[in-house]
Amino acid sequence: MSEEQIPQEPIEIPIEETLQEPSKLSWRTWLAVGGCLIFLCAAVFVGALIFVGPKFIQRFIPEKIQVSENPPPLVIQSNSMGDPNAPIHIIEYGDFQCPFCLKFWSETEPQMIEEYVNTGKVYFEYRSVGAFLGPESGWAAQGAYCAGDQNKFWEYHDTLFTNWTGENVGDFTQDKLIEYAKALDLNMEEFKSCISAEKHKGTVDQDAAQAEADGVHATPTLFINGIIYEGTLPFHALKYIIDQALNGNLDKQSG
Repeated sequence: MSEEQIPQEPIEIPIEETLQEPSKLSWRTWLAVGGCLIFLCAAVFVGALIFVGPKFIQRFIPEKIQVSENPPPLVIQSNSMGDPNAPIHIIEYGDFQCPFCLKFWSETEPQMIEEYVNTGKVYFEYRSVGAFLGPESGWAAQGAYCAGDQNKFWEYHDTLFTNWTGENVGDFTQDKLIEYAKALDLNMEEFKSCISAEKHKGTVDQDAAQAEADGVHATPTLFINGIIYEGTLPFHALKYIIDQALNGNLDKQSG
């Protein structure tokens, strides 16, 4: 047999070297491992919460009052906005329960504010028509004027429209008006006192009397530099009228 074919003797390994005692972890190591596990669990929980959280958690949270996210105009004076010296003065006679007023508010008014009010071309004023469509119309208007005492007329105005679901269905009861005020972080003691004492009932009644004197028969009705336009004007129509007025071409016929 050659040297390469000579069998080699097996190597014996002492038993004590194969049965080593497991290494023991120090308390610091266990603390580190535990901390990592806690962090990992928290990360998984947060990740799951982000994925299913909004829908899952919403079931356990009472429904909140919706607050309009419309950006406020640059200049506000209670129930009017813009530069009082603007060349165009627009007065809206509206009702917070009127679906056509809601349409004007959601579709036309934001563009008008952005393009004409915030640029100093239009001074815009809102007036109620009293209890035009029922008692809740008058109550809602009083609530808006009470909020106006705290410089939040337009935020309250927007919140009323945002939470309207129908005519005289309970959207504008005294309790609801108070909820809207809370959602806007108004001084609740002052607001409740204003509502309970009907501080602005006279203001709303005066609005109604003035609307009748001005020949208002429907809502919304706009007065643009004294010229009356009934109904919901889409923005392109309102834009045409305003631009004509700015150029001195607005005639005296009714819209």
